[in-house]
This record gives sequence, C-alpha cells and structure tokens, in this order.
Amino acid sequence: MTNPEIRVRFAPSPTGMFHVGNARSALFNWVFARQSGGSLVLRIEDTDAERSKPEWVQGILDSMAWLGIDESQYEGPLFQSDYVGKHHEAIDKLLTDGRAYYCDCSRDDVIARTGSSHRGYDAYCRDRGLEASPGRAVRFRTPDEGTTVVVDLVRGKPEFENALIEDFVIARGDGSPVFLLANVVDDMIMGITHVVRAEEHLPNAPKQQLIWEALDAQPPVWAHAPVLVNEKRQKLSKRRDRVALEDFRAEGYLARAMRNYLMLLGWAPSGDREIVPWGDIVAEFRLEDVNPSPAFFDVKKLQAFNGDYIRAMTLAEFIEAVQPWLVSDDTPWSPAAYDPAVFAELAELVQTRIVLLSDVVEMVDFLFLDEPAVDEAAWSKAMGMEHAAGILTDTITRYSQVEWSVDGLKTALEEIGTARGLKLGKTQAPVRVAITGRRVGLPLFESIHVLGRERTLERLRAASQRLG
Repeated sequence: MTNPEIRVRFAPSPTGMFHVGNARSALFNWVFARQSGGSLVLRIEDTDAERSKPEWVQGILDSMAWLGIDESQYEGPLFQSDYVGKHHEAIDKLLTDGRAYYCDCSRDDVIARTGSSHRGYDAYCRDRGLEASPGRAVRFRTPDEGTTVVVDLVRGKPEFENALIEDFVIARGDGSPVFLLANVVDDMIMGITHVVRAEEHLPNAPKQQLIWEALDAQPPVWAHAPVLVNEKRQKLSKRRDRVALEDFRAEGYLARAMRNYLMLLGWAPSGDREIVPWGDIVAEFRLEDVNPSPAFFDVKKLQAFNGDYIRAMTLAEFIEAVQPWLVSDDTPWSPAAYDPAVFAELAELVQTRIVLLSDVVEMVDFLFLDEPAVDEAAWSKAMGMEHAAGILTDTITRYSQVEWSVDGLKTALEEIGTARGLKLGKTQAPVRVAITGRRVGLPLFESIHVLGRERTLERLRAASQRLG
C-alpha cells in the first residue's frame, strides 16, 4: 500500500568514503520507506565546496546500489547546493521576524567575557541592533524559558531546556548558511515527514525543531539510531577503525551479508534469529523497536555472517562471485595461467572454507602458479620433522606409479606413514607444504588430483632437492 504522505530522507555528505554508519542509516531509511509505502528521498549535502567532488558523490550512489538501494528505490539525488537561495530567504525571514540577529563576536571575545573556554555563547549581540556587514554571522534567538520536546521513535520524547541552548549560528560571517538551517529548509521544501539518522545528530534536533517552528512549519518525526562502537566501546572512527563500506566490498564481503548484519545493529528480528531473509526484515523492522544503546560493530561476527552467506550460494553463484578475484590484475599468477575448468573442479571445496571472497586467491594459487608460494614458517615446521626427507622420497616413487585418483593418492601416503609409525596427519605435512606452499588449505588429495601427476612430482622433487 502506498502512502504518498510519508517522505523519509537520507542526506549523506560526500567525504571520499561511505561510512558503515551511513550505510546502516541508508538501510533503516529505505526499509522504513518501503514498509510505510512512502518515498525515500536522497539528498546530497554538498554545500561544503571541498566535499563536493563528483567522484565522491558517485561513490555514495555506487555504495547504495551495492547494498540494493539503486536509483529506482529513491527520489534524487537532490543536491543541497541547489537550494541556497531558499536558505537565504529563510534567514531573511528569521531576521525580519526577530527570531535571528547579526553578531560580530569572535570566540576569543566570548571567552574574554565569560572567563571560560567551556562556556557557550553569551547572547551578547542579541539587542545590539547590528546591521548586515561583512564578517558578521547570523544567530538564532533561542527562547529563554520552557523546553523543546523532540518526538523520537527510538528514544521516546527527550526534553531539552531552552535556557541551556545557546543562540546558535545559522549563517557564517561570509553569509553561507550552516548545516542546521540548510537541513531544515531543504526538508520543508521536499515535504520530509520523517528523519532517520545517527545518534550524533540528536543534539541538533531541538535546534532544528526551533527553526521549524520559527518558520511556521511542522517538524518531522525523528528517529536517532544508536551510535556504532568498536570492541573497546569507542565510537567508530575513520582514523582508527575500519569503517569504509568500499573497503569491505573490496575484501569480498557480500552485499546480502553486509545488509543483514547492519540491520541488526540496534534491532533484532523475531525468533532469536540472526541470518534473516530480506523479506522478513522488511516485514518485521520497526523503528520503535530499535534499541537506543550503542551497537557493537563486530568485524569477526560480520565475517561469520559472510561465511554463512557464501555457503548458502549455489555453486554457480559462488563461481561467478569469485571471478573478479581470480581474473584481476592483482592476482599472483599471469592471466593466461588461470583455467576456469580447473578451478571449477575444486570450487565446491573452496566455497565451504572461505569467509571472504578474496580468500579464494590464497586457497587456489598453487593451481595456477608455476611454483607454490611457500610460507617459510610452514616450511620450517613441516620439513624440520625427522622423517620429512624420507617421506618426500617415498612419495615421489609411489606417486610416479600410483593410480591417479583421490583414494589411490591417499592410500599410498597412508602406507608410507604406516611404515614409519606415523599417522596420516604427520605424514602429509611435508607433502602439503611441498605442493601448496602452506600447512593448511583445501583437502590435500583432492588438490593433488586436480594439480596432476606431472606438476605434483615436479614440486615434490624441488622440495626434496631443497632439503638436500
């Protein structure tokens, strides 16, 4: 059922990367709009000239599309810079109505008067009757009494004492409107009824609500989602934490896994579930059910989600999904060396063992490199065991003649180990490192079978020679 009266907006700023917190906000907005039959409005906050690079805007659109929110899912993108004239009209109205005034105070002036660097603005210019002049900011005149109640679907009805809200700036000394004012005017023009955004914007809500009321308009319904924190319960920071959605995508996280996980940061579906079909999420999600407490962005848990989603793919879907990592310019093997038919033989085994799509490279590089990429720590441990040299010698002999099947290869190595009183795990360690370069990986005998007799023997002989 459509409801054209519901209009919810997502308004990111171009910053050169798409923060996972922004990604969650985008999803919350999108799901709420779909549930209510309303519209999602995408507005780019581009009035900061240094943050208005076209490629950064495109990064926002690409990231949203990867999550499933393509251009068919929203109105826009609209650009805040296109409404600057309307911002100035609103400022003029507030000045005319006595709800705003010009101010020429610097921060140093305020500190000198109040004697503290922690005090806010002291309303010194309220009644000085200053006229417009270069360098003079415009401040909003906040009420001296009463409270401002913010109706918030996540946090109830938090109240803010007006006397504690300083007369805040709505236009800078150069005349440019600030974020608080521009957002309100844009929302009024676009008919926004609901604003779903991060908790960090909650202190702005009473200020913006006062502007709405001063402009004789009805404020939107607010919903401030909980802040995302790291394992130390610190707010996620791009300077300290991994937060760029683009980076997670490049590492091989699936959009479906990321989308599912982000929706659970502050909200829980029914039935004590975590891996939830998208249709169920859309049907069950309620902003009123979002927990206001900080939400832990747990990368390890996200990886577990991703592994589950990878294993849930059909084999054909999986093979297609990992192709960008197998045929890119960054692979350690030459493009000509990659054989999709060879990979397909082991793809099912790979699918059950990786948590990121990018893990596929190390899992199968031994198939496409002329020589294995040897992990020296693994080499030292495996080849340092007492029987390593003898095992390699005997394996070369047996594998030169054995029936080339998974069972035949395994039986031959078991017999080599039994003759030395060793279990298969110990016996296969030097063989695995000689052939794959690593101590862990895909099942050994399936790997050897696909690699083939000639290349297997070449690697065993090279390892034997290196051991001397």
